[in-house]
Amino acid sequence: MTTYDDRASLTDLTTTAELVRRSVEGVIEGKPEVVRVSLTVLLAEGHLLIEDVPGVGKTMLAKALARSIDCSVRRIQFTPDLLPSDITGVSVYDQQRREFEFKPGAIFAQIVIGDEINRASPKTQSALLESLEERQVTVDGQSYELPSPFMVVATQNPVEMEGTYPLPEAQRDRFMARVSIGYPSADAELRMLDTHGGVSPLDDLQPVAHAHDIVKLIDAVRSVHVADSVRRYAVDLVGATRIHPDLRLGASPRATLHLLRAAKASAALAGREYALPDDVQALAVPVLAHRLLPTAQAQLDRRTAEQVVLDILQRTPVPAVAQRPAGEAFLAQRPGLRRL
Repeated sequence: MTTYDDRASLTDLTTTAELVRRSVEGVIEGKPEVVRVSLTVLLAEGHLLIEDVPGVGKTMLAKALARSIDCSVRRIQFTPDLLPSDITGVSVYDQQRREFEFKPGAIFAQIVIGDEINRASPKTQSALLESLEERQVTVDGQSYELPSPFMVVATQNPVEMEGTYPLPEAQRDRFMARVSIGYPSADAELRMLDTHGGVSPLDDLQPVAHAHDIVKLIDAVRSVHVADSVRRYAVDLVGATRIHPDLRLGASPRATLHLLRAAKASAALAGREYALPDDVQALAVPVLAHRLLPTAQAQLDRRTAEQVVLDILQRTPVPAVAQRPAGEAFLAQRPGLRRL
């Protein structure tokens, strides 16, 4: 187990992040990029939405991330009959003391796993809005602070499937990033048969970091420098979504803030004290796409929000920076993007 002084360094951060990454990848085969985005969201103080078809490991990823950190964990199975008070808690009258006593709900944990979040009614889903944004819960006029660190990892099935409710735009906007696990490769699926064929690898998963260590690492991420040109680049990308002809709803100012925080976490995970345009580019799709609403014509043309974000990345000039060691590798993988 790793321990730190009062302030964690980037070396501490990358070391601990590597331990957590290896722990999660021991359960989730062949999806390193999904695991990296999950760690980025955790260190950026965000919440993660995992959307995919049943059976690809959405809940397994959420559980593996939670068990890799020694912190309080609660799981909520969202169903049509789930009540808002089941999430937030309820005030119960104590006859002996003759006063109301607050009984905390499942949201009072450091990592909350919301399984199949879009199977609950919109009324129940709305109970998450305050906690996702303000990290507190208000019941009967009394506000209660949530623990730190606090992260909601929610899974959902595609909205075309039976028994699902589409998440409201206000709730989707509160999730920093959305990822899809997808089907594994043939080799990864063969390895999965070996590791999951007998007992679940979750049973042997041990914490590799403490919750208070994660809090210190979050403080280290906050200190990552972001140049004015990189800030402007993030604003330009988000602004382009609001005027794109294929979108009827662009990204909000909250999306700009989330994109910048995620870029700082990505830079810290790479061992850098400064963010690059490449960090913004690498996270633009998972951070922005789930917030966008395509027009009816774009849907008829089968233009997805992800494709629109990639188009905006190609059209938006990338600022030049003094130091960009990671950028060339990123651009080599995406020849459609260019620097000016």
